[in-house]
Amino acid sequence: MRQTLLEQSLATLACEIPGATRIFHAFNLDFCCGGQQSLREASSGRGIAAQTVADALLALQAPEDPVEDWRLAPNELLIAHILSRYHARHREQLPELIRLAKRVEQVHGDRVDCPNGLTDHLRDMQQELESHMCKEEQILFPALLEGFGKRAAAPISVLRMEHDQHNSALQRILELTDQITPPLDACNTWRALYRGLDELRSDLMQHIHLENNVLFSNALRAQPLNQA
Repeated sequence: MRQTLLEQSLATLACEIPGATRIFHAFNLDFCCGGQQSLREASSGRGIAAQTVADALLALQAPEDPVEDWRLAPNELLIAHILSRYHARHREQLPELIRLAKRVEQVHGDRVDCPNGLTDHLRDMQQELESHMCKEEQILFPALLEGFGKRAAAPISVLRMEHDQHNSALQRILELTDQITPPLDACNTWRALYRGLDELRSDLMQHIHLENNVLFSNALRAQPLNQA
């Protein structure tokens, strides 16, 4: 079983093992845009013992609440989930994170451990995410709901590239914040900011994973309705 886990892709494990994304998040393994790497390859690239991650996956206990296997869900249900759980949530998260980052930079900007530049970076992320989500809401999602399947390959390709950019933006957050680790003497605003950043990172990675590895993959395998 452990050997099998090591050779499976992060995307497959994220889909099949409830709680796997939490483990990947803890080990800073990219299961969304880098989801096609095997667990062995991804762990090696991060300088982590793959066996350690595999053991953590094997130790996962089944959650009390059942986890939806979104690979089996109809597009209508999955898209509704993405819209309510992630699109709406990101639109709530980023304005508050921008406010908190601005406050921290104003008050603590003279400290070497202050995440100077974070406010501007989050504003850029907000603009890019809003543009991206609007493309999905106005173009791609309606096409998928109409059964376009493989005919949606062109917009899917564009949105996958934008997902890579979002992933790079998350990496920049890690660089600016010492891996989202507040100083020992950080004030409450600073700590609230970093808690929110960690939540944003977790949510956005899960969001990208569901689209790249489930919704988009299913669409590219599907037959258009008028050809079924």
